Amino acid sequence: MAEDDHDATRARDAERLRALETRLGKKAGEKPPSRGEEHFSQANMAWRMVTELVAGLALGFGIGFGLDYLTGLRPVFMVVFVLLGLAAGIRTMMRTANEIGKAPGRPGDDKGE
Repeated sequence: MAEDDHDATRARDAERLRALETRLGKKAGEKPPSRGEEHFSQANMAWRMVTELVAGLALGFGIGFGLDYLTGLRPVFMVVFVLLGLAAGIRTMMRTANEIGKAPGRPGDDKGE
């Protein structure tokens, strides 16, 4: 009698397992819509742009200050390279702003609309 209960329990468990596998198979087949490989919120994009601008300025300042220190010409190279860093930071920010308007493509595809 105990063996019959055990067999009935095993059969019931096997049926539940098959039903679960069927439900999981259906769920695995449904893929959520892709939001693009690189989805950023507007705040993340804004911080990225600010960081790019500050990095350009800091890099320009560092190179200019270093060259001024080596040559003894105090403000000349620092002013020039800070302006070049500003231009590079703005250029990079504009490239990032253009990425916002593009439609996401396939992974590895650099094309967008």
